[in-house]
Amino acid sequence: MDKTTHFGYKTVAESDKAGKVAEVFHSVAGKYDVMNDLMSGGLHRVWKHFTLTTSGVRAGDKVLDIAGGTGDLSRGWAKRVGKTGEVWLTDINSSMLTVGRDRLLDEGVILPVSLADAEKLPFPDNYFDAVSVAFGLRNMTHKDGALKEMCRVLKPGGKLFVLEFSKVWKPLSPFYDFYSFKALPVMGKLVAGDADSYQYLAESIRMHPDQETLKQMMLDAGFGKVDYHNLTGGVVALHKGVKF
Repeated sequence: MDKTTHFGYKTVAESDKAGKVAEVFHSVAGKYDVMNDLMSGGLHRVWKHFTLTTSGVRAGDKVLDIAGGTGDLSRGWAKRVGKTGEVWLTDINSSMLTVGRDRLLDEGVILPVSLADAEKLPFPDNYFDAVSVAFGLRNMTHKDGALKEMCRVLKPGGKLFVLEFSKVWKPLSPFYDFYSFKALPVMGKLVAGDADSYQYLAESIRMHPDQETLKQMMLDAGFGKVDYHNLTGGVVALHKGVKF
């Protein structure tokens, strides 16, 4: 019998989740950046900037951007590593990856691109200096397996950066819940023509592990040291794991 997992608040067969998540992102890819700006009031750019500027990534480094979508982090990594470095933009969703690749090409940023499953990364052991995943981990079926893969492809001393929605500061919860489950689907319907996908995205945030749980998952996946920083009252957390 097939194991089950969550798809938002629904229970689905593990073998079906990836396909259902793919449908969501095929649907929203064209409006993804516009909706990100609307949903976060532009704060997603601040969160990504914080990730980039506190990373310690420098010229010549090799960086893997997982679930890189429309390419925001990949663009930032490319600026930091320069011509002597290497940045891979990857995503499991072809629609998102196409939008990201085309956007970067339009800006004159030429990077290697790969349609890749984070649970089975097509890269050798101990290859990258840094790996990032922004707002993608919560959509993965086997998060533990994906984290182990991220650890595998990092060099000893390499860092993983997980930027993801997390457990919000308790006094903010009532407002945050109202916004997530009432306002977000309405915006999704009006702007992207898709309320259901944004309902799923709101639910998937609530089903994602909290800060301490994700920290322990990263330690269990093989990272020697893990710290996290809460951003915007815990709406988002940046976890940093170092491979020993």
